Amino acid sequence: MAPTTHEYSSETGDRCPLETELRGVLQQRIMVLDGGMGTMIQQRNLEEEDFRGQEFKDHPLPLKGNNDMLSITQPDVIYQIHKDYLLAGADIIETNTFSSTSIAQADYGLQHMAYHLNRTSAELARRAAEDVAKQTGCKRYVAGAVGPTNKTLSVSSSVERPDSRNITFDELVEAYSEQVRGLLDGGADILLVETIFDTANAKAALFAIDLLFEKSYEPKPIFISGTIVDQSGRTLSGQTGEAFVISVSHAKPLCIGLNCALGAAEMRPFIEAIGKCTTALVLCYPNAGLPNTFGEYDETPAVTSSNLKDFAMEGLVNLVGGCCGTTPGHIRAISEAVKHCKPRTPPADIYQDYLLLSGLEPFRIGPYTNFVNIGERCNVAGSRKFAKLIMAGNYEEALTIAKAQVEMGAQVLDINMDEGMLEGPAAMARFCNLIASEPDIARVPVCVDSSNFSVIEAGLKCCQGKCIVNSISLKEGEEEFLNRATTVRRYGAAVVVMAFDEEGQATDAERKVEICTRAYKLLVNKVGFDPNDIIFDPNILTIGTGMEEHNEYATHFIRATKLIKETLPGARVSGGLSNLSFSFRGMEAIREAMHGAFLYHAIKDGLDMGIVNAGNLPVYDDIDKELLLLCENLIWNRDADATDKLLAYAQNNVKGAKKVVQTDEWREGSVEERLEYALIKGIEKYVVADTEECRANVDGYPRPLHVIEGPLMNGMKMVGDLFGAGKMFLPQVIKSARVMKKAVGYLIPFMEKEREEMMAASGSTEEMDPYQGTIILATVKGDVHDIGKNIVGVVLGCNNFRVIDLGVMIPCDQILREAIKHKADIIGLSGLITPSLDEMIYVAKEMERLGLKTPLLIGGATTSKTHTAVKIAPRYSCPVVHVLDASRSVVVCSQLLDDAVREEYFEELTDEYDDIRQDHYDSLKDRRYLSLSQAREKGLHLDWLSLPRPVRPQCWGTHVFESYDLHRLVDFIDWKPFFDIWQLRGKYPNRGYPKIFKDKTVGSEARRVFDDAQRLLNRLIDSHGLRGQGLVGFWRAQSTGDDINIYADDIAPQSDTHPIATFHGLRQQAEKDRSSSEPYLCLSDFVAPVDSGVADYIGMFAVGVFGAEELSQQFQAQGDDYNSIMVKALADRLAEAFAEELHARVRKELWGYSTEEVLEAADLHRVRYQGIRPAAGYPSQPDHTEKTAMWNLAGVLEKTGIGLTESLAMTPAASVCGLYFSNPQASYFAVGKITKEQVEDYARRKEMSVVEAERWLGSILGYDTDA
Repeated sequence: MAPTTHEYSSETGDRCPLETELRGVLQQRIMVLDGGMGTMIQQRNLEEEDFRGQEFKDHPLPLKGNNDMLSITQPDVIYQIHKDYLLAGADIIETNTFSSTSIAQADYGLQHMAYHLNRTSAELARRAAEDVAKQTGCKRYVAGAVGPTNKTLSVSSSVERPDSRNITFDELVEAYSEQVRGLLDGGADILLVETIFDTANAKAALFAIDLLFEKSYEPKPIFISGTIVDQSGRTLSGQTGEAFVISVSHAKPLCIGLNCALGAAEMRPFIEAIGKCTTALVLCYPNAGLPNTFGEYDETPAVTSSNLKDFAMEGLVNLVGGCCGTTPGHIRAISEAVKHCKPRTPPADIYQDYLLLSGLEPFRIGPYTNFVNIGERCNVAGSRKFAKLIMAGNYEEALTIAKAQVEMGAQVLDINMDEGMLEGPAAMARFCNLIASEPDIARVPVCVDSSNFSVIEAGLKCCQGKCIVNSISLKEGEEEFLNRATTVRRYGAAVVVMAFDEEGQATDAERKVEICTRAYKLLVNKVGFDPNDIIFDPNILTIGTGMEEHNEYATHFIRATKLIKETLPGARVSGGLSNLSFSFRGMEAIREAMHGAFLYHAIKDGLDMGIVNAGNLPVYDDIDKELLLLCENLIWNRDADATDKLLAYAQNNVKGAKKVVQTDEWREGSVEERLEYALIKGIEKYVVADTEECRANVDGYPRPLHVIEGPLMNGMKMVGDLFGAGKMFLPQVIKSARVMKKAVGYLIPFMEKEREEMMAASGSTEEMDPYQGTIILATVKGDVHDIGKNIVGVVLGCNNFRVIDLGVMIPCDQILREAIKHKADIIGLSGLITPSLDEMIYVAKEMERLGLKTPLLIGGATTSKTHTAVKIAPRYSCPVVHVLDASRSVVVCSQLLDDAVREEYFEELTDEYDDIRQDHYDSLKDRRYLSLSQAREKGLHLDWLSLPRPVRPQCWGTHVFESYDLHRLVDFIDWKPFFDIWQLRGKYPNRGYPKIFKDKTVGSEARRVFDDAQRLLNRLIDSHGLRGQGLVGFWRAQSTGDDINIYADDIAPQSDTHPIATFHGLRQQAEKDRSSSEPYLCLSDFVAPVDSGVADYIGMFAVGVFGAEELSQQFQAQGDDYNSIMVKALADRLAEAFAEELHARVRKELWGYSTEEVLEAADLHRVRYQGIRPAAGYPSQPDHTEKTAMWNLAGVLEKTGIGLTESLAMTPAASVCGLYFSNPQASYFAVGKITKEQVEDYARRKEMSVVEAERWLGSILGYDTDA
């Protein structure tokens, strides 16, 4: 039966009124999605009985960790989480159904609950959305969350069978259909296919959705969100973000973007990339940063919202929200941050004229793309070698043909399994799965080629990228054509349409164009195909047959190509080139010349692509001139004897054209280098021979085992290093493991023979284990994620380890019981979710309690070396090792089981983890210093006479400010020292505000304190509980060496003119990069020297906020120590803000050297203004005693009430003072460490003892005063 079809309009892409409504909102403002459901559930610390509820009280399997089931067992909890997010500002909430497919629920034995679970969750979210909509008067939406499942279509977990899969496309479609039905029946407004780590899985979900929309349900808007797993910019299954977008764009999502795995800062380049390659609206809901070493998320709402606001300000997004680690607080901050930001305006014509395809990487065919080579050799009908290998079941060897095609220039790979003795669908599926395991091949798109549509579907079900289907036609009528075309579109593929109809094959140009035009209109108007996804094959037919009616076939094809390109906008033209020269089969030189000549002319008239042998295409100009003339006469039918003449030429010139020859230059290296190269590149062809060469070298490798421990393990170490550096990705690691397995497999018989000889020599009859060791792997209790663990198992299995995989959600007692039963040499624990970390700690403690000595491996997405060292390793006295990835597991396990290196490795590991625990920060590195005279010579020496003359201040002397308005200071607050007061000091690079919120240790506490501060600050200002006092002053100033002299009058100082004050400077001495010309600064460098003849000036200020001490005492009397401290901290911040705001007035009014300045507060904090205001006791002048000169000069105490204690602290404590410099070259700097030579010079200038100078300068002394 034909599918339901309708006329598609090019005017609107919206599938329903709701989509139109949402599009309108998203184009007017940035909408907000909710945050992490799992995050909020974890905060409630629910136990097993909470997950079970009454409904599953007697369920035989543990249910803790099955968050989705809480929609049934704890609906009030889920409802409240939804409501909290809605009240925080979320426009859209996701249903609690991330793992609600029957596939994911099968791990809990609850697969039968899938439909009910989804419907209940959707109804719960619907109720929350409607309740809040009534409460707020603002419409809210429900997005049905469709997660990726815990299976993958693109990666095999079996090294022996890289083509095997633990799930099928059809099984995924069935599971997703059930889930989506529940979501739609429960009232979901939107379907959100999210956290896509394998695009093939997502395509199955989209396939199911499209089927439901066609047959049973009114269409709803679709949102699609992928997951880039790391900075390589790829999904777990290897696709780039751009390839991912191309692969799913057939679903016409309203929104597309990214979520999970990364924080907003890390996600930015990938969101930008997606925005540049889609006309859809862009969504982004990142994690709250990256997980810290304990598997938790520290990024505060302010940081997340700030990052997303940057996205919004730059027009990158239409919909934002949060994923793992985000809370209603994050969503509230995000909502506020983007409230007034304009949404992204999608480009209307991006890649408008392009055919977009993808493998692991995007492939775009545009108006100016050169001819596209579709590799033809993976065709059982076109390549004898390929057919022979496939028929013999030697698929792995056949794969080398595919790889060679890609290496020799094929941009798309054609696969055809049409052979009567083959089970076509099974053969196609197997080969496509094998390709998916070979990233060097899988990077290019696949052309699934068959005359049997079931074979085509089998191939499409195995490809995560956007394929080409070759082909469909009208030969069986419109109904079947529309049916197949609709199915192809549903899979997201482009389609080749052959020029056939009910009457047969078109041979002349007019019939070819007539059929193609009819098909084009059906595809565009009835099926909804993008014209760019339509490729016509007007049939390249055989010439040179000796039959006159065939003589014009080539010219008809070229003419039809030209007409198709002129009359059918967007469509491409392709052809199977080998048909042209079929008459000359066996005469490869002739055939290649014919192909080269034909392509030259056909391409000029619009041929876009062709199925060719990419390695055997000669360059047109390189074809022998005589042969070229004969070929062109045949192609253009210019000579009735062209065929005979071509045959005669072939008989006399048997060598013909040259082929492109592949070389194996890497084979020229040493055997060790060859083995390493083979492991890295996944080349199996020579690995046995090279392994034997090593084994036979008994001087270098006395035992077969030494070959494994030497060159083979070195190769695997390199694989691990490359993978860790992001230069290899997942499929390549598995591929390398297969090569390793082949090498190890070859050596096993030799090792067994060696063991037998050793047993005979020793007289032992005990059977020796042929394996390198036995490893128990398990995903810990409460966690159902196992893809990474499965990959580790595969890689270890390749290296001759016996791997016993216990599965998922394995409780501690079972893990340890099985380890004892199987005499495990190593136990490996895996987990993806944060609670798994606690379970790993528990396992380690139990292993210690039971007295086990088995090494423990820790792995999984949320684990880290630091968490392992700090939290797990101290609980167990035997080795505990964090394993970064699958490739490194081999090296770790080998070292743990090698008696020769085990103890040393454990000692090194213990030392390393001890260092991590101590978190030793080496701040005492050896530094080199310039002498003081050298530093002065390399100071900042300005040409004062050539510079603009310094501006004379508008005010002279001092100017006092009483009862300053604190409201005007709020926007000028710098929060960094606020956290210092609370001793919340982030570690590099998170030492400042707002970076401190990212700090793994203090970030979350800093966020909490900051929020409390905001509330109290508003109260204090509104109640006038604090008051501001201050002054500024301006004087004539000239520098003398490292000092600055101040004068009472604005006249040039003479030799007998005495300064009324002197400010003493300190100069940088620590040696800088020798290649740098950066000067060694002192504050005096920014003031014109006394002998320069240039009049210069300096300013000073002192500001204070009064009242904090009294308020603090009031809080303390109430027993509120927290706010007692807080009020002082806020007063400090207001004082600094006072200084910032006053400095702006100084620049523009009081001094007036920058009257045209127009800067926002953020620009002020970034010091984007002219001049500086360094404070005594701070990096540019670390000596607090300079305050005495300032107080004496300006009468600060008398005029403002701001005083100095004996230790030169200011009173009130919330006070700031400093100097003003107006020079455009003036900049903040840190004096850094200084030598005793400078301290002695400084003490002499200040007329104080060296001991006293050292006391005040203790923090910057570059030497030990006791030495």
